[in-house]
Amino acid sequence: MIRKGLKVIVLTGKDKKKEGEVIEIDRAQNKAKIKEINMVKKHVKTTKEKKGGIITKENFIHLSNLKLVNTKSKKKTEVKK
Repeated sequence: MIRKGLKVIVLTGKDKKKEGEVIEIDRAQNKAKIKEINMVKKHVKTTKEKKGGIITKENFIHLSNLKLVNTKSKKKTEVKK
């Protein structure tokens, strides 16, 4: 089971074969955010508290496109649902 803080590897997409740490999980949609993977640019309006502009941040990836990495033996393990 994939949990916050575990290391995973991306199986498909533009960031294929990259490893990262899980930051956030959305169980309702079966998606996870991985640190510095699947980066997207977002346009933000200026407000009283924040300066506007273009920021880059992580976007969600579906759990079926991720695989756990065993940190002790550095081998990929099967994802159990």
